[in-house]
Amino acid sequence: MSVALAPFADAADMRASAPFQPPSPTLWDGVYLGGHIGYSFTRSNFSVLPLATGGSAESGSTTLIDRQNGILGGYSAGLQGGVNYVLPSRLLLGLESDITFLDHGRSFRFIGPDAGGPDVISDKLSFVSTTRGRVGEVFGAWMLYGTGGLAVDRDTVSVLTNGAATDTALKTHIGWTLGAGAEVELTGNWRAKLEYLFMDFGRSGTDLFATSQRFSSAQAIHSLRLGLNYQFGWPGEVENGPKNDNSQSAKDPKAGADKGDGNDSNWSLHAQTTEIYQGKLPMHAPFSGPQSLSKNYEGRETATATGFVGYKLWDGTELYFNPEIFQGFGLNHTHGLGGFSNGEAQKTGTLYPRAYIARAFVRQTFGFGGGEETLEDGANQIGEKVDISRLTLSIGKMAVNDIFDNNSYAHDPRSGFMNWSAWEGGAFDYAADQIGYAVGGAAELNQKNWTLRTGYFLVPKVPNGDDYDTAFFKRGQYLVEGEERYSLFGQAGKLRLTGWLSQAFSGSFKESVDVAAFNLDIAETRKTRTEYGFVANVEQSVTDTLGLFSRASWRNGRSEIMSFTDIDKSFSTGGVLKGSAWGRPDDSIGVVGIVNGLSRNYRQFLAAGGLGVNIGDGQLRYRPEMIAETYYAIPITKGITLTLDYQFVQNPAYNADRGPASIISARLHSEF
Repeated sequence: MSVALAPFADAADMRASAPFQPPSPTLWDGVYLGGHIGYSFTRSNFSVLPLATGGSAESGSTTLIDRQNGILGGYSAGLQGGVNYVLPSRLLLGLESDITFLDHGRSFRFIGPDAGGPDVISDKLSFVSTTRGRVGEVFGAWMLYGTGGLAVDRDTVSVLTNGAATDTALKTHIGWTLGAGAEVELTGNWRAKLEYLFMDFGRSGTDLFATSQRFSSAQAIHSLRLGLNYQFGWPGEVENGPKNDNSQSAKDPKAGADKGDGNDSNWSLHAQTTEIYQGKLPMHAPFSGPQSLSKNYEGRETATATGFVGYKLWDGTELYFNPEIFQGFGLNHTHGLGGFSNGEAQKTGTLYPRAYIARAFVRQTFGFGGGEETLEDGANQIGEKVDISRLTLSIGKMAVNDIFDNNSYAHDPRSGFMNWSAWEGGAFDYAADQIGYAVGGAAELNQKNWTLRTGYFLVPKVPNGDDYDTAFFKRGQYLVEGEERYSLFGQAGKLRLTGWLSQAFSGSFKESVDVAAFNLDIAETRKTRTEYGFVANVEQSVTDTLGLFSRASWRNGRSEIMSFTDIDKSFSTGGVLKGSAWGRPDDSIGVVGIVNGLSRNYRQFLAAGGLGVNIGDGQLRYRPEMIAETYYAIPITKGITLTLDYQFVQNPAYNADRGPASIISARLHSEF
């Protein structure tokens, strides 16, 4: 609240001391780009009419509610860009275009009747785009505006009739939008905005031939958005030019300071985008199951965009928020490998971009002295100086592997190795939803040469589900990790040992096979069961340009995988080399070898025809899954890197009768 009110207080002081000064052209004028997150509430009037002559219509008005989760509306995230021109009278004229992606995996579905019986009708909004004029007035560091223009949305309409017939059609609505908002300067060229938009798309219809129906709807969307813009100004202007005395950065020089040196700026603003294309070459496969890699060539792509917003509430307390957009599919819809080949692939792919909140957590740090060290500004880290001896608490939604099982050389599939069992301990079944995030908390006690970590996180209600099991401390995952930092022949090294135990509602491989009545339906055996395992993780710098690493992981393997992938034991070792030796010091090359295995109970389940998380060939002649991966990363310009990657997989999905598989990848990664 203090941040929001500060400009009003400062403006009051200025009225008493000096007349109003017109805004500098570099404050609001010119081109801007940014992103936004928000919440959308949608209402639809629909009708369903049989295509046959003489049919009667059923119609109604319903709020689009996800009946499964009881969620009204859904999260949204997107990008915007535009241009402003400020007249001497302080009147602002502008034009803005945006595209907003909706969390259609969770929202905008309803159940309705038709003339022939009950239908489950799904009208999933994929994205909304607007092009709008803006008229506003500038008040120093603030700007208020009204906006209106053209709106377009893209829907996917699906129908399931009596659990039998299905049909899917794509639909486009064209309508209009009106709204209003406010923007305020944060620091330097950054602006924050709060905006409300109403969008009306009128009525349009779609023929669903499989069910002999015509579905039509009139949709209206209410959207509340919080956004960040970067004001570039006009081409040729000096960046971060002189500011109006009313601007936030003029009043607080720290607000516009560079954040790369551990200063105490209250804000940390970063973003990333990653696009990966993978192609799997044709391979030997005398048979295939429902979750097998295809024997033919297959090409797939994934794309993500993430915003990393951090704000220091007060000394020692920070708030972090990460909106994220995902689009794409893994090979064979992320099936066919224990160590899957694309670290960005999610278990629920999507043709159109999907928006969601990846992380939202609070970090509290208590300092105990012992000297100071600098934490550089970066994604989810505000640049600051902190005590070496400290206790850090993180509570909220995050990824478990943000904190546990880190490794400097193999941990980020957006910039390093792509294979799941290379950037993580393959048998580390860490708590996560289908996207890879969990709700919980962690504590880290840091000393000069060691760190002790512990945490508790919610697990899914069912294995690889998307909803969290909120039976707190009755079910969930407990973790503990010790990290020792040392020096070997003058080169830094780290050793981490991670142990974890999960209480989760899961099924038994052995019971599914032994009890004929279950017919390999592992869901019939589900009850609260205990899963546990460990990860040993070492990294060692050899020279200034070469680093080596190894991981060994294991889990007990008696019950279903809760969250990660079909691996019960795994060992990986490799290295990363900078390109100084061949005159390209910013390039890097990585090589890793991996051996993955399964428990005896899991092997028998798969051999009998059972299906795992990502694998299931229908039959199994078991051999360890062996993977080799190598990549070459080339910086194109500051913050943008192109990576070429090759993976060779012997015995994909542990099946000696299939493969080997060769997978070629190209990745474009940017950081801002």
